[in-house]
Amino acid sequence: MASMQSFWPVSHRDDDFWVCMSCLTEVFYRKVPMPDCPSCHGVSTYEGFTLEAIRDWGTEELIAKAIAAEEEAAAIVQPAAEPAASVEAAD
Repeated sequence: MASMQSFWPVSHRDDDFWVCMSCLTEVFYRKVPMPDCPSCHGVSTYEGFTLEAIRDWGTEELIAKAIAAEEEAAAIVQPAAEPAASVEAAD
């Protein structure tokens, strides 16, 4: 039985992306997984970065994960606004 990953939200600041400094292969947008990193199981090993900073030093895979995480977060926010607009259009 697959378990769902739980996250701690991280309040908005300049560093929106949180990278696991133990494995340098996991990045999350405005959240960190609990209780540990899903790849290396490191605990409390996250540091915040901007996307520009990750592009400076990150691997192509890490950069792609960061962009995907940001797009996923935007997609979650976007549909919440769409149903209200479509209801108004139906009236």
